[in-house]
Amino acid sequence: MNIDVAINIDTIDKAIAMAWETAISKGWATAIWQLPNTHEVHFLANFSGKLSYQNIDFEETKPGFTFNPFLNGDNNLPNYISADIYLKFSKQNGIENKGEFAEETIVFLDTISKNITSDKTENAIHYQVETDVNEQNKFKQLIKAAKTEIEKSIFQKIVLSRVKKVKFSKKIPLVSYFVNLAKVYPFAFVSAIYLPDTNVIWLGASPELLVSKTDEGVFKTMSLAGTQSAFDLSGNRKNPNNALWSQKEIEEQSFVSRYIIECFKKIRVREYIETGPKTIEAGNLFHLRTDYLVDTKAINFVEMATVMLKLLHPTSAVCGTPKQEALNYILANEGYDREYYSGFLGPINIEGQSNLFVNLRTMKIEGETAKVFAGAGITEDSDPENEWLETEMKTKTLLSIFE
Repeated sequence: MNIDVAINIDTIDKAIAMAWETAISKGWATAIWQLPNTHEVHFLANFSGKLSYQNIDFEETKPGFTFNPFLNGDNNLPNYISADIYLKFSKQNGIENKGEFAEETIVFLDTISKNITSDKTENAIHYQVETDVNEQNKFKQLIKAAKTEIEKSIFQKIVLSRVKKVKFSKKIPLVSYFVNLAKVYPFAFVSAIYLPDTNVIWLGASPELLVSKTDEGVFKTMSLAGTQSAFDLSGNRKNPNNALWSQKEIEEQSFVSRYIIECFKKIRVREYIETGPKTIEAGNLFHLRTDYLVDTKAINFVEMATVMLKLLHPTSAVCGTPKQEALNYILANEGYDREYYSGFLGPINIEGQSNLFVNLRTMKIEGETAKVFAGAGITEDSDPENEWLETEMKTKTLLSIFE
């Protein structure tokens, strides 16, 4: 239903910001997101302020938002924020309430409407990278060591990552930059999640769908790998239809595609539609993508999304091939905790759909500091210098909105 409070279309962005700030001030676990190629901003919060841990079953799980790390904890269950309040903001339809608690939502929105601030000029936010003179060399050495393992046939591909630490000139007005991020990267899943137990915010713009499912039983996933700049040497934006891909990048993407097909074979699914690979835009980058679609009702396998989620994560796009050998190497050699980077996140059973994405192009914000995560797929044809530059390009996906 639409909520009749004093919030008009012209103040939607301010209403989103006030909803976010009010929820955080109350200590609620909170998520906002915008799906690819859409314009509505979704808001969800839980009154208890706590994450729960539960198995994700797309047929049974109540509406909410999951935010899962690269590796689960001891209980091996995904994190989950149940939707006590769920709102949808759009300039076309205003604010729609789809949450369970109508009275509390009306009080919440009335509070927001009374506290929306007037226009004011925000001073620009600047950031400074915390430099480590040995970081580049360490990452290149890690890549060289991984290539040696590939030559020994320990694995065929491994995804190695790193962290860039930055300090901002002041606290970030989160929603303003969330809105900017969604404008700059309309093809991505743009999200911000507040975790009250650690008092941190995760901001991201992921181009990679992990699992989606509709009430009609349509299942989708994708393989996404291979990276190049969307700009030529003169700084002009390239036409994706004219993008040229190296053998290394084509092979890297094919590993991910083959893994998805292997998962289909494990559960004896043969009736799927495969589209691609094709070049897609993701902000300042191009990637290779292949899409997969299954009509789960037609094949009488409605629980397929639940089964595939367990099989896919972590995908070879963030881990490697074979998965277990690559994962073991990452844990032994990468040298830091990925936390939620390269995990998965997204809404579950919201308005008849579930859409979970791999948590790529993400930053962890703590006060006026942040960690920006980026990785690169390593194969036998990888060049350490090029892989380093690829991670640099990926960190700019998020940091560019502060420039």
